[in-house]
Amino acid sequence: MADKVLTANRLSDGISVWLDAAGTWNEHLQSAFVARHKEAVEALEATGKQAYADNKVVDVNVVDVEEVDGVLRPLRMRERIRAEGPSIAYAAGYAGLIATAAPAA
Repeated sequence: MADKVLTANRLSDGISVWLDAAGTWNEHLQSAFVARHKEAVEALEATGKQAYADNKVVDVNVVDVEEVDGVLRPLRMRERIRAEGPSIAYAAGYAGLIATAAPAA
């Protein structure tokens, strides 16, 4: 069985998150709890269902990862993009979306 982690998108802002060993949703894949046996995967699935029911996260998935030299890497491209960002460079000078304050009323 491949190693697995639990991932989702945080409901409040849509950011990709991974469940860590303390049971909190973390923005960094490298902090994720890694399930290495059937019972641990079942616990991840149950935790994900409850977090979804509690409106904390959406798009909850248990995904396969590999650990190479102590670094976690998702096996599927979709999950790599969620963990590491786009697979191609953006236009020169593009720094990503920047949150701005709401205009004064």
